[in-house]
Amino acid sequence: MTSDGDTGDLSGLIDRLAPLHARKRGGLLPLLHAVQEEIGFVPDAAVPLIAEALNISRAEVHGVVTFYHDFRRTPAGRHVVKLCRAESCQARGGAAIEKAMQRRLGVAMGATRGDGAVSLEPVYCLGLCAIGPNALVDGRPVARIDAGAIERIAAGVGA
Repeated sequence: MTSDGDTGDLSGLIDRLAPLHARKRGGLLPLLHAVQEEIGFVPDAAVPLIAEALNISRAEVHGVVTFYHDFRRTPAGRHVVKLCRAESCQARGGAAIEKAMQRRLGVAMGATRGDGAVSLEPVYCLGLCAIGPNALVDGRPVARIDAGAIERIAAGVGA
């Protein structure tokens, strides 16, 4: 699958995955998760294919993809850093950590660095409120983020 969402490959993927979810009540979310699991994101070209496969409107599919933060519409970087922006982490210096992280990784919040090495994304509560500020780095929790932790994260993602 190419990052531009080659519709031939995408059509085959939807044809393979849709029957697993089409008959289930609320099958849209599991199908979207399956597509993202398979190729890493849900390309815009998948929206009409999924809508047709589930016999729902394109608007409904598009609305779900754009509403839920966990669905990607473009490929992520090779490493993904999700920085908590919930109130508890903010109260513990999260805004300063966010600025430092953006500067050190060389990428804006909500973006992927130009070389594709790292994506920096917001997340709203990791459930580690007592030991924040927190992040998920490639799916692993990192707590008590400070300047040293930022350096370790940057080294771990090759920044």
